[in-house]
Amino acid sequence: MDAFERSTELSMEELAALADTAGADTVAMVLQTRAAPDPRSFLGSGKLREIREIVEAQECDLAIIDNELSPSQSRAMEEELGVRVLDRSGLILDIFAQRAQTKEGRLHVELAQYQYLLPRLTGMWTHLKRQAGTSAPIGTRGPGETQLETDRRHIRRTIQKLEEDLEQVRRVRSTQRRRRQKNAMPMVALVGYTNAGKSTVLNRLTRSDIPANDRLFDTLDTTTRRLWLPELGKEALLSDTVGFIRKLPTHLIEAFKATLEELQYADLLLHVIDVSAPDWEQQAEVTDGLIRSLGADATPTLRVYNKCDALPPLTELPRDRGGVCISARTGEGVEDLLDRITRELMT
Repeated sequence: MDAFERSTELSMEELAALADTAGADTVAMVLQTRAAPDPRSFLGSGKLREIREIVEAQECDLAIIDNELSPSQSRAMEEELGVRVLDRSGLILDIFAQRAQTKEGRLHVELAQYQYLLPRLTGMWTHLKRQAGTSAPIGTRGPGETQLETDRRHIRRTIQKLEEDLEQVRRVRSTQRRRRQKNAMPMVALVGYTNAGKSTVLNRLTRSDIPANDRLFDTLDTTTRRLWLPELGKEALLSDTVGFIRKLPTHLIEAFKATLEELQYADLLLHVIDVSAPDWEQQAEVTDGLIRSLGADATPTLRVYNKCDALPPLTELPRDRGGVCISARTGEGVEDLLDRITRELMT
């Protein structure tokens, strides 16, 4: 995936939703069209002046950029705008730092944060004191800047230790996988764009009550439940996974590989798609691309077109694409989905 991906109105609206999830109020959105980013400051000088005027008029204290910035670009933009600048990767990492609940989830996020911050140490956030908890400014949760600047070698040792801890997670998962195979228990994994409704699908299929909210990245920690399949006469394991998104930071993909590599070993992937989203086809392409990058494209995949009840009347449903149309909220189409899961696992 290219490091630079041009922004559109839809991706900017998604960025605003991410900012809201992190706890920020969006007062303005500015889009610039140019052939390539400015190597020094990412945006052109005219656009930076325009943004600075907005910052001063609205008394903003943060500017968020819908792409990944190099450390020098971040510093240049902060000098030009007079406020902290956070790129899309830093914003997503901040949300993950808020949401991770389990020890494993926190390991994933902490590793990604250290990998992201290490090249950004020199003079980037020297004005920040170490802060913790939800009261910290957006983009500063997690490892404290004071600690990070004291000793790069210490940070690298920390990264090495986190990688060793996650390798232990991989070994535990491998043992669990062999146990499943020995017991002949099929594994079904839910994948999809963030907020596509994966947790609601899992709840509906397994009659569970896992919290499922209408917000981005509501699920970070993998949840697994047993699913009884009468025609097979046995149970399968159904696992929820972290949602995907455009321009997902490479550090996060790498850090979460200990969890996401389970997709390679699943017997079936349920690709949950929110068909009520105006850009659902692009969202599905993002998920397909990340499945390929994780080496799981050989795993059988069934498309689950969710939120069909939210479509306007007379809207043509994507039934000709080999998937199943459902509403996990109302239960419509869920019996068809169970039949398809059973058939896929019998082949």
